[in-house]
Amino acid sequence: MNETSWIIYGIVFVGLIAFIRMRRGGQVSKKEAVEYVKRGAIIVDVRSAAEYQRGHLSQAYNMPVEDVASLLPQKVRDRDKAILVHCQSGMRSKKAKDQLTRIGYTNVHDLGSYERAFKIVSGRNL
Repeated sequence: MNETSWIIYGIVFVGLIAFIRMRRGGQVSKKEAVEYVKRGAIIVDVRSAAEYQRGHLSQAYNMPVEDVASLLPQKVRDRDKAILVHCQSGMRSKKAKDQLTRIGYTNVHDLGSYERAFKIVSGRNL
């Protein structure tokens, strides 16, 4: 391998690490999420209805990200109630958390991906 190849591999590696950190940034810790679930947090799946139908957490409400800011206030009037949001990869859940925070919810937490949410809530792997 020549020097140029090593530089390219280095750039790709750094980019991958940055992507992973950015994607995980702002997600609630597993320990905190487990405590919220034990205390009765509302779990919101912000994937599309079709994604939700293919598999979901039994206690999760489906409120697609584009509708979550209008649907959640109908279900949860207490703006301080713990709310855990998740999606397929963690990108939409971050967006949903930001939307809900903007409309006044003070205790919203991003679980990240469906796989991570499943592991946290059920204690099992998919």
